[in-house]
Amino acid sequence: MQQIVFEKPYTFIPPHRGDWWPALIQRFDLYGYYLRKREGVESYELRNQHLLRESIDAGHGVMLAPNHCRTSDPLTIGYLAKDVGFHLYAMASWHLFNQGWFNALAIRLMGGFSIYREGIDRQAINTAIDALTTAERPLLVFPEGSTTRTNDRVHALLDGVTFIARAAAKKRAKSGGGKVVIHPIGIKYFFRGDLRTAVDPVLTEIERRLTWKPQTHLPLFDRISKVGMALLALKESEYFQEIQSGSTQQRLNDLINRLLGPLEEEWNCPAESPAVVPRVKALRMKIMPAMVKEKLPQAERNRRWDQLADIYLAQQLSCYLPDYLAEYPSVDRLLETVERYEEDLTDKVRVHGKLHVVIDVDEALEVSTERDRAATVDPLMEALRDRLAAKLAKLSLESPLYQD
Repeated sequence: MQQIVFEKPYTFIPPHRGDWWPALIQRFDLYGYYLRKREGVESYELRNQHLLRESIDAGHGVMLAPNHCRTSDPLTIGYLAKDVGFHLYAMASWHLFNQGWFNALAIRLMGGFSIYREGIDRQAINTAIDALTTAERPLLVFPEGSTTRTNDRVHALLDGVTFIARAAAKKRAKSGGGKVVIHPIGIKYFFRGDLRTAVDPVLTEIERRLTWKPQTHLPLFDRISKVGMALLALKESEYFQEIQSGSTQQRLNDLINRLLGPLEEEWNCPAESPAVVPRVKALRMKIMPAMVKEKLPQAERNRRWDQLADIYLAQQLSCYLPDYLAEYPSVDRLLETVERYEEDLTDKVRVHGKLHVVIDVDEALEVSTERDRAATVDPLMEALRDRLAAKLAKLSLESPLYQD
């Protein structure tokens, strides 16, 4: 399990509000250097950035709402900011500020501020609302809430995104300050290297951990699928004591519910949505407070850490989409799947390089000050999800199909 929760009191970390440091970072392309070295992103392409420039020039409070498939996503928005000519504020999970002083400082200097995902962080919410109300800078928010490593699909969106946008729209309306708009942004990565050369060492390592001989005789699609089914069967054996039957989707759902269901019952935390990320957030909000504030017996602390590990596994499982490869076995989907295997087994992903990223801005969604309470789904959230899904579906067709 990656360290994304911490047993220490949360302290809100505000953004750096000056322009000198972000201007320096842009001028010397420091985010580009980091992306090349640490993420393998070697080139980029901007599309429809004029739509964003029009919103900024009009004085709107602007929220940028991209999909979130890779850890490199926040920095790729730096290319867009440099081209259009703005600095931004960005909500960043608190755990990112606990990965060393340099990372914490860099995030702040680029306009990042912390959001505590294991509780209600009113300071972060108010900071985000104020950023949109004053229209000082665009605000970057990832509505999926966490990285998915499924670039061509949009996962469930967190409702806090539209709450922030609507609250800011109300404040702007009262002061006569103008509109608040949301720009959906599609971020799409294309791998331009040799796929088999890139993934063979990863698959070989995983196969040897499974005590298999390297399955190099198989077509790459079959090899990746075989490893995936083996990893699912191992987890079923661990939690059910036997391999389950049924469709892959049903097996994944059953395993997720096996992980989360007993915890939701213990912590009196009934699932309000079938989406996994909100269920995970609700459980962490129940489990974490006493770990931070109280001196629990070591046995109880260990028990809760085991529960947090199960919660983390459920969230990772939710990112596996059974039809993702079969529907469109592109080079990029195959690479993403192997990267997810490696990340879930080792908490790390090796850098393959040769990534080209496209940042495609969609037209602005104007934020109404009121929500239609008769609607079962927030219309603004639905519009944002539909726009992102359409954008990614179109971009996905630019990925070449893999051919052995």
